[in-house]
Amino acid sequence: MLSLLHIENIAVIECADISFDAGFNILTGETGAGKSIVIDAISAILGERAYRDMIRTGSEKASVRGVFTDVPEFPWFAENGVPYDSEVVIHREIYLDGKNICRVNGTLVTVSILRKLGIQLINIHGQHDSASLFDESNHLILLDAYAENEDLRNTYAACFEQVNALRKEIQRMSMDESEKLRRMETLRYQIEEISKANLESGEDERLEQRRKILQNAEKLSDGIHAAVACLYGDEDSDGAASLLADAERELARLSRFTDAFATLHEQVADLMYQVQDVADEVRSARDDLSFSADELEQIESRLDVIHRLRRKYGASCEEILEYLENATKELDEIEFADDTVEQLKKKLSKAEQEAMNCALTLRENRKACAQKLSERILAELTQLDMPKVQFACRFEELELTANGVDAVAFYMSANAGEALKPLNKVASGGELARIMLAMKNVLAEQDQVSTLIFDEVDTGVSGRAAQKVAEKLRSVAKNKQVLCVTHLPQLAALASTHLLIDKQERNGRTYTTVTPLDFEGRKRELARIIGGANITETTLRSAEEMLDG
Repeated sequence: MLSLLHIENIAVIECADISFDAGFNILTGETGAGKSIVIDAISAILGERAYRDMIRTGSEKASVRGVFTDVPEFPWFAENGVPYDSEVVIHREIYLDGKNICRVNGTLVTVSILRKLGIQLINIHGQHDSASLFDESNHLILLDAYAENEDLRNTYAACFEQVNALRKEIQRMSMDESEKLRRMETLRYQIEEISKANLESGEDERLEQRRKILQNAEKLSDGIHAAVACLYGDEDSDGAASLLADAERELARLSRFTDAFATLHEQVADLMYQVQDVADEVRSARDDLSFSADELEQIESRLDVIHRLRRKYGASCEEILEYLENATKELDEIEFADDTVEQLKKKLSKAEQEAMNCALTLRENRKACAQKLSERILAELTQLDMPKVQFACRFEELELTANGVDAVAFYMSANAGEALKPLNKVASGGELARIMLAMKNVLAEQDQVSTLIFDEVDTGVSGRAAQKVAEKLRSVAKNKQVLCVTHLPQLAALASTHLLIDKQERNGRTYTTVTPLDFEGRKRELARIIGGANITETTLRSAEEMLDG
């Protein structure tokens, strides 16, 4: 659960430390006091989007730190190299330049990785969740979440992926006759042009290297002859090999008289042998050196052929030969396309049948769970003072799609005798809020998230319905931590922890504070919610009665 929230420089909150308990936590305050800012701060440490506009005017950065206790050892910790502790500290800093720094237990993580942990810690339900219930494209997602049928959906997805792959391959292989003939003619021309050249892998590199040698033949010849003369000597001087041999003989003679020259003799002997080896190699290179003007002309002609092919088919002989292989393969495919398409169609028919079988298994699971979901939601709605409501999941059969062969829509009737209709046709604001709460409560039973946040989801609810919503949230708070932003006195009266969000102005700047309320503080805040800014003895008595009740 979320035990402590520390906020610095987010919007009108300069600095605030907020403690939450394990039960039913309520946040109240005037409109615009900053209640949504607290929720935004919590969203930030869950890895949700954070904008530099959140940073308090005049500050360079904003930061949020949350302390979570009794956190299970999720696989997330080992997968991301974060040390596990049942007390998890998440810290996020948001800078004006858009940079975000996130740490979990002191370990740096990315925002996307943080988000994967956040969804396991807290579920935030806002007013937009009620609106999303109107969108029928979300209904199948909600049903699947309740059904926990991920394995069935994964099995179907693999089958559908195979169907898609075969359909794309058949489409690729299918072309009209004129297009087929044009493509075959082009391929045959390209294959013949490349094949006629008889390329070898790496031939262009070898020829370019040989051309460089031939283009510098005179310089090479002069240099080698000069090197041979330096090593072997000529008519005018002794070469290095001869001089080293003379030195070796003299040092050998000297080493017989004193050991002081023995080491020098060994070093010179090594040099002599090395120079003799080099001299032999240089002389061999001189003997092997041969140049031909005809050879250079032939190489230039061959490289010209390769250059023309490289402009069309690839940057090297390897790429050109690869193009030839692919063109030959494509030509074969086109020539035998009709036979191949027939074989693919047989495979497709089998794959579609397998996918349909998986889809029907998935449908059976969905329909069985839809019945249970409807029963659970009706039970919840009865507790929320909607005893006459009817609720059902309607199925529509489709062709194979990425989600199976089902479209699902939630239908309801809020009043006795009324036919079932889509949610957006029959639900009022207050009814929709209770339907959303019922569904969230049912779905929350399926997951391990320990903290639920409800951000003004009670909009449009009043009177007895508001009391029922309050009692339901308090009931949920027996098993999970609940944080609720509300304007309803019925909800505030049942809280185990009541936090007041208050906005004040000092020296031309706005400051928001978060204060835990004692009994007297809760009484005055309830009286304000009931009667507005004009708190009277009557509203105070009403507030006290609600708290005592």
